[in-house]
Amino acid sequence: MRSLLILLFLSPCLIAAAQISSKEIDVVVERALKAFDVPGIAVAVVKDGKVVHSKGYGLASLNTKKKVNENTLFGIASNSKAFLTATIAMLVDEGKLTWDDKVTDHIPEFKLYDPYVTADFTIRDLLTHRSGMGLGAGDLMFFPAGSDFTLEDIIHNLRYLKQTSPFRSKFDYDNLLYLVAGEVVTRVSGMSWEDFVEDRIMKPLGMNRSAATLGRLADKSNVIDGHAAFDGQKARVVPSHDLKMGEAAAGGIFSSVADLSKWMVCRLNEGKYGKNGENRLFSEKNHIEMWKPHTNLGVRKDKYNSHFNSYALGWQVSDVKGYKQVTHTGGLEGMVTQVTLLPELNLGIVVLTNQQMGVAFVSITNTIKDAYLGLEVQDWVLKYDTLMAKRGKTNDALEKKVWHDVDSAVAANKGKIDMATFTGKYTDPWLGEIAVSDRDGQIWFQSKRSPKLGGEMFYYKGNTFVVKWKDRSMQADAYAMFRLDENGKAIGLTMKAISPLTDFSYDFHDLDFTRVKSD
Repeated sequence: MRSLLILLFLSPCLIAAAQISSKEIDVVVERALKAFDVPGIAVAVVKDGKVVHSKGYGLASLNTKKKVNENTLFGIASNSKAFLTATIAMLVDEGKLTWDDKVTDHIPEFKLYDPYVTADFTIRDLLTHRSGMGLGAGDLMFFPAGSDFTLEDIIHNLRYLKQTSPFRSKFDYDNLLYLVAGEVVTRVSGMSWEDFVEDRIMKPLGMNRSAATLGRLADKSNVIDGHAAFDGQKARVVPSHDLKMGEAAAGGIFSSVADLSKWMVCRLNEGKYGKNGENRLFSEKNHIEMWKPHTNLGVRKDKYNSHFNSYALGWQVSDVKGYKQVTHTGGLEGMVTQVTLLPELNLGIVVLTNQQMGVAFVSITNTIKDAYLGLEVQDWVLKYDTLMAKRGKTNDALEKKVWHDVDSAVAANKGKIDMATFTGKYTDPWLGEIAVSDRDGQIWFQSKRSPKLGGEMFYYKGNTFVVKWKDRSMQADAYAMFRLDENGKAIGLTMKAISPLTDFSYDFHDLDFTRVKSD
């Protein structure tokens, strides 16, 4: 109900004291839970090397009704990328590789679409989202969960993903190249990346409940379920994504705010840990390297007077009110997270959630951050709730129109369209084979290698159909545009998501299917 979103003013002391109390954090989190339909959230704040807040809120699962606490384990998704770059930094310190080694020096079979790019591609390039491939290119090989692609398959199929911008000229977030970087660690160290990060980072820091993937957790008694709200209904449990061996470097880690507080303290202490910081994960030189701006993200006018915004190595770096900010977010099916560090304030904030509504963690993080920056209190929950309501209304109207047009087209063309024109097997160079078949009078799309990519196809306009995925939690219904030959028979098809809010990892636009000739 909208009445729940009325502004609750925080204490005026926030502005003068440049801090925030646990009770005030409680107020913001409880409001975010209700406003954004998030079952459970965990928050931790570290300041000057000490944990000043560490708490869970709400439910770990709507099914089990277990409550979240500071030790509840969440998938941190792409916040795993900072752990990956730290593992590489450790190997650089050991003299086993350099940031500017060519990838082919360690993975000879590595090949991208452009031979020049392949030849010049460095370890650093794997980590900075400037490869020239498009946003989320190839992610359908491991997203959604359940595909049978191996890491070997993914590395091989990179050569089919076309450049959409010149090499090193533009930021386009990718996941697959982080998988490659994890394989570099494996080949250089002789250990799987999953073993390496657990043995060389988690164990020394005392992150004893964390693991590189969901499946590797020693104790699963306090783990969240992911949740999503879809098809006009409130949030419900969706299957968790347990990344396979070789995929964890891009987003597989499961951890808690209690364990991640130790990670944040170490990062704020430039890689030092232990009593009085007598031990190091990585050198000061490589600490600086990991937080050095590499790929420009552009600056938007905001209350923080930011002058730069860039991607570093597994982190996004910018300035807020004159202070350096180092942050990252992460998202998998049913869960999204954020880690934020302000080194000059010796401040770290982590927010973990078990719903796909990212504005929840932004609202909480910004409220805490603003307090420590001494800024005037702003109601971030209300701001983002208003924004999401507007955006949702626009998106709902778009999808409603599409499905209205589909219903009209189906009714108007019933019995007039020869479905045999479109049915058959098609193949894409990197996603592989799909079947478009007639199931009891209903045309159906099914991927062979990614079983969740299956659903009904409805005639829309011209040679275009709409695919309605059977798994509604995907929230990624898509257009399928067929190409016809001179005889009016389909010879191929391309795709794109219907909604602009579709997760970029559903990179349908990168697909280009051709009909299998034997058909």
